[in-house]
Amino acid sequence: MKDRIPVNQWIDNFLSGTYSYSDVKTQIQAGWYDWFCKDSSLMKKTEKMGNIIKGIKAGGKVNLKDWYVWFKNNCPLNGPLYDDFRFASLETGDVMFTIQINCCWNLRRYAVYGRTPDGEGHWDKPLFETDSLVELKNWFNSPWEN
Repeated sequence: MKDRIPVNQWIDNFLSGTYSYSDVKTQIQAGWYDWFCKDSSLMKKTEKMGNIIKGIKAGGKVNLKDWYVWFKNNCPLNGPLYDDFRFASLETGDVMFTIQINCCWNLRRYAVYGRTPDGEGHWDKPLFETDSLVELKNWFNSPWEN
């Protein structure tokens, strides 16, 4: 990942086609940090996860101005490859959420791990799981319950 940019700027770039090129340089600019798949697969993966990210709106759980997004294709020692994307603080680099897609150890297609508003990290058990893309976006777009 070359430059950290706010999520809202990333979404604008995604919608304008900035990341719609299959060369590795473009995909690193899109936010790819680590991968074990073929380089030629990255653009499709960016498109798939970008279609989730572009549906995240201000006022929910993601800080679109102060966080950035990055991507990882994971190769576990025991299990198939799976993708995730992460939201992290521009200021500290601390990961705020990790969204795993089709990880063999989760019960659902999408699993969200991360920090609650009090800063408490939940990395051993998902904060939210669903098989529905609509439910995933709705969860992110809803404010935290008190």
